[in-house]
Amino acid sequence: MVARYERIADALREEILAGAHPVGSQLPSESELAGRFGAARGTVRQAVAVLATEGLVGSRQGARRIVLGRARSQSFAELHSFAQWARANGHRFGGQVIEQRRRPASAAESARLGHGELLEVLRLRTLDGEPVLVERTVYAEWVAPAVERLPADCESVTEALYESIGLVFAYGEHLIDAVSAGAQDGRLLGVRRGSPLLRQRRTTTTYDGRPVETSDDRYRAGSVIFSIRNSIGANPLVRRAGDLRSWR
Repeated sequence: MVARYERIADALREEILAGAHPVGSQLPSESELAGRFGAARGTVRQAVAVLATEGLVGSRQGARRIVLGRARSQSFAELHSFAQWARANGHRFGGQVIEQRRRPASAAESARLGHGELLEVLRLRTLDGEPVLVERTVYAEWVAPAVERLPADCESVTEALYESIGLVFAYGEHLIDAVSAGAQDGRLLGVRRGSPLLRQRRTTTTYDGRPVETSDDRYRAGSVIFSIRNSIGANPLVRRAGDLRSWR
């Protein structure tokens, strides 16, 4: 069953995305929203906090929330796949394998995924009918057969692997930077070669730390926004120096 606060968040999200609450405007107060939805103010507060996590409204406490934007936003507060995030936010989504092959692991991949023959998959993701993401994923040998059995147009690899072999993607390390689109990225995403792309590199493991995959995911500029919430006591975001030579 969908929680009450999630239903309220869904309704407000739809209104923001439809332009009913313009960027820069204030949301109704908690008491006004509580009266409208017939819910407790605490429930409304939870709903609005979800929108703040997604970057749709400001997170300032003690005042009405300000609408910050209407962009698609994906939070790193929890580990979700692209399909899980898209479905939760009411988007149409799809996926298609472009290339798939087995190959030996490199020295670096052996250190991360273990020795043996790995499975490399190039997959194109769509959001609301538009190509937005190119995934280059390398799977550990132990999970490769299950991935190979999935249909080429599998919408959610994460959910399919859970249903087929009980695999849970439990932990992820994410590195985010910007890169220029190569010829293949440009063709798949419908952008010019050299266009800026947002890159997310990740390594995912099971609960017991067993490596599952590494991936190089490249998003078309303007397609999504990543949101990270932090505080003085907990900051999941770490800055690292980039390699400026990659832009020369």
